[in-house]
Amino acid sequence: MASMGEADLVVVTDTGSTDDTVDRLRRLGAVVYEEEIRPWRFDTARNRSLEHVPENIDICVCTDLDERFLPGWREKLESAWRSSQLLRGLSAARTGRYLYNWSLKPDGTPAVQFYYFKVHERNGFRWKCPIHEYVQYAGTEPLETVYIEGMVLNHYPDSTKPRDFYLPLLELAVEEDPTDDRMRCYLGREYTSRGEWRKSIDTLQAYLALPSANWDEERSAAMRWIANAFYRLGEVKEAYHWYGRACEETPRVREPYVEFAALCYELEDWPMVLFLTEEALKLREKSKTFVNLSYAWDGTADDLCAVAAYRMHLPECALEHARRALAYQPDSKRLQNNLILIESAASGEG
Repeated sequence: MASMGEADLVVVTDTGSTDDTVDRLRRLGAVVYEEEIRPWRFDTARNRSLEHVPENIDICVCTDLDERFLPGWREKLESAWRSSQLLRGLSAARTGRYLYNWSLKPDGTPAVQFYYFKVHERNGFRWKCPIHEYVQYAGTEPLETVYIEGMVLNHYPDSTKPRDFYLPLLELAVEEDPTDDRMRCYLGREYTSRGEWRKSIDTLQAYLALPSANWDEERSAAMRWIANAFYRLGEVKEAYHWYGRACEETPRVREPYVEFAALCYELEDWPMVLFLTEEALKLREKSKTFVNLSYAWDGTADDLCAVAAYRMHLPECALEHARRALAYQPDSKRLQNNLILIESAASGEG
């Protein structure tokens, strides 16, 4: 409620809490509705919640109770909205994208980060899909996406929450609409997270074959998951093939290069590690449309590059990247020792 305090109105739909959540929210000023959603679907729940928002509201900001905005989010949102209206006029319908830290490291820096989409005008929008739901525009005016710089939402996931219902809901989503590329991709990812490698490969390859599966960053991610699945099955040649395809699909994205390099590091393929990390480090801009993973943007690439260069007897290259890697984690004993070893080699003493 402190996080959402910048809103004019906070409307909460409680779908079955058994503690004092409802009473506490009401005491803090929220308008709370209690609904039972049977059978459970996220899109049904969100649409029910949206129906409780008065129609004269201009902009809806949909959040969950385990998410918190950084202060000042409303000012950032309104500024971006007004700028868009001045540029495009008042006739366009609008959704907003803003920075979402899905998970944070212990030091508070982002671990998994992407641009979120749960800001939209009150009218003309509905939620779709039983899980991994998204807001869909159903109006007639042109639709514009507004990027809201400086609006940041942090997620504090509860690792004890059950995920058992995710898989059946994803399978239901694909059953309801076999042509929905997004849901099939998510289903493949869910199989990956459960270690069901063959199902992951089959589902993701079916996703890639869909005519509508043309978002290159999502395709690249699917190829990475396929590569990982093949590697877990011991099929290294196929893993190399699919990681290579992932890099080719999005040459401007770091994640496939760094993930491929980590695999090559395990296999002690030092020339490939060096090549892949040097390619990754040329890329300086994070994606605004897909997931940004911390390992691609911290010192991992420099660390891998330093080790590969050292193994290939390239001390100056190793020294440069070992220093950069240590700058990200100056208290790391391993990186400190690596730098001492590489400095010794560079001076001719190693």
